[in-house]
Amino acid sequence: MCRNIRTLFNFDPPVTDEEVRAASLQFVRKISGFHKPSKANEDAFQAAVDQIAGISTRLLTSLETNAPPKNREEEAQKAKLRAAERFGG
Repeated sequence: MCRNIRTLFNFDPPVTDEEVRAASLQFVRKISGFHKPSKANEDAFQAAVDQIAGISTRLLTSLETNAPPKNREEEAQKAKLRAAERFGG
């Protein structure tokens, strides 16, 4: 359920708004237990996603590091290798 929640800080190219929103949506899904909320809960669910996305964006823009930015393709390849070792294939 949380496959879109990934480290988003210090990447080249920088994180996009869509990536932050996807991670926020997965977070709200996880803590609420809803993949898709009912009509009665839809407004509260979407408001939570919006607020968490905003807070996450503010956090990411305020963080500082001296480390060089990570390359997205290299990190994706490392993740694929870890998954292959873990699950075979």
